Amino acid sequence: MEYHFESRKIETAERDALEAHQLDRVRVMLRQVLEGNPFYIRKLRAAGLGSAEDIRTLADFRQLPFTAKPELVDDQILTPPFGTNLTFPLNQYIRLHQTSGTTGKPLRWLDTKESWAWWARAWATIFRAANVGAGDRIFFPFSFGPFIGFWAGWAGAEQVRAMAISGGGQNSEQRLKTLIELNADVVCCTPSYALHLAEIAAQHNIDLRRSRVRALIVAGEPGGSIPATRASIEDAWSARVFDHTGATEVGAHGFTCMAQAGVHLNEGEFIVEVLDSNTDQPADTGELVLTNLGRVGSPVIRYRTGDVVRLNRAPCECTRTFVRMDGGVIGRADDMITVRGVNIFPSALENILRRHREVLEFAADVFSVDQLDELEIRIEVPSDDASRVVESVTRDLYDSLGLRLRVTPVSPGELPRYELKARRLHDRRKTRL
Repeated sequence: MEYHFESRKIETAERDALEAHQLDRVRVMLRQVLEGNPFYIRKLRAAGLGSAEDIRTLADFRQLPFTAKPELVDDQILTPPFGTNLTFPLNQYIRLHQTSGTTGKPLRWLDTKESWAWWARAWATIFRAANVGAGDRIFFPFSFGPFIGFWAGWAGAEQVRAMAISGGGQNSEQRLKTLIELNADVVCCTPSYALHLAEIAAQHNIDLRRSRVRALIVAGEPGGSIPATRASIEDAWSARVFDHTGATEVGAHGFTCMAQAGVHLNEGEFIVEVLDSNTDQPADTGELVLTNLGRVGSPVIRYRTGDVVRLNRAPCECTRTFVRMDGGVIGRADDMITVRGVNIFPSALENILRRHREVLEFAADVFSVDQLDELEIRIEVPSDDASRVVESVTRDLYDSLGLRLRVTPVSPGELPRYELKARRLHDRRKTRL
């Protein structure tokens, strides 16, 4: 199998060389940040950092304080509209995006020309790893609103000299016709939307398996690394699925290579840490903490992402030395629910339910009955097969989780579909509904 790289030297570097590269990059960034970024000047000076030269090793760097999202939200509330995490004068910023708001108040984020070029370079790494490049046609079925979504992927397509095709302003059926008529090779979307497009295609007798699409690069949800979800997408499209991870305030940090053996973290552009959720000590399973090294205009330093991951440090078949996340992002620490003493991530539910191909869509609700926690799963299934599928799903949930859960069939089309991040799990205990 042929493997492509954006920077083979960095992506296959030995650990000592890679860490030296990271140390050089972080010192360059800190010199500029300590000159002009009010947010981090306050934060780092209070922690006792005198200059970038005080960071002589990565161990020194790991003594710097963490950054958490609530700090950034509060900073923008106190200093609207953009906050103080800006290293340069405002007239040097050329891009404005914001977070999706699925976990709270949206954050606005600005990028300079140089920072946006860094985004494009990070996306070029994603594309190269999936063997996408010059001559390919990449379709973006994306609304191109203020959420950063695949905006940076559009810039990365130019970086690898691929043709970028927009699906903005079109409905799902129009997007399917466009990507087929224009012979798209690659589609960038969320896993949920890839499945939704397949559902729409089936309704209109469109055979996706005969299209020219050979790869889907999916992001925004963990589905690209959930085995059953990935298998459903690959079967519907007859194409390979490549997972990608990133965040508006952090950057495009994870990608799947052609070996499809986990999600590499781009250690050429990020310092990666994983912390035990209880002790904050280094671990291979825990919360992902990231520092971006090329987004000097609006950086995050030791940023607690809230994502739970499991690292794999073994060599990859593709020869990259970057660490990998087994199973991508397992879930978010604040998304995990506990039902009758069992900890459940939404991704675990999705993997079980997607194993049942008759399930078109699903939603889950957690609520309390007589002070006992209950989890109800609603599944869209054809009415003539509902009883059999409900029985099969109920048994699978019990075998996998050790819980007897309420499974309720609903009519096809009753549950919402999502172009961006799907929110299928709702904890009604918090809202007392």
